[in-house]
Amino acid sequence: MQLQTQYEKCIEACLECLEACNYCFRSCLEEEDVSMMTGCIRLDRECADACQLAITAMQTNSPHVKEICQLVATICAACADECAKHDHEHCKQCAEACRNCAEACEEMVASLN
Repeated sequence: MQLQTQYEKCIEACLECLEACNYCFRSCLEEEDVSMMTGCIRLDRECADACQLAITAMQTNSPHVKEICQLVATICAACADECAKHDHEHCKQCAEACRNCAEACEEMVASLN
């Protein structure tokens, strides 16, 4: 796969993950027991921020894309694990988007080796 195509695939996954994390974050704040959701809220924010960094890095062809995507894959996996602990639909959707993003970022890293 061409590098540009790999970038586009990873950027799309990061964007979907960013949006899912932002939606999950907002939805968690509206849950009855917000204190139970603090880990999810924290990771949603961190993951969304990391995805934004990865998008920018790929769009600007940063020399640090490999390292950034590796970090994002790690953060996305952690966010997916946390969201998967909850039964809320927004958490389930977020977990899936995070898993997809982690996979896309890992593929990005592999293509840069």
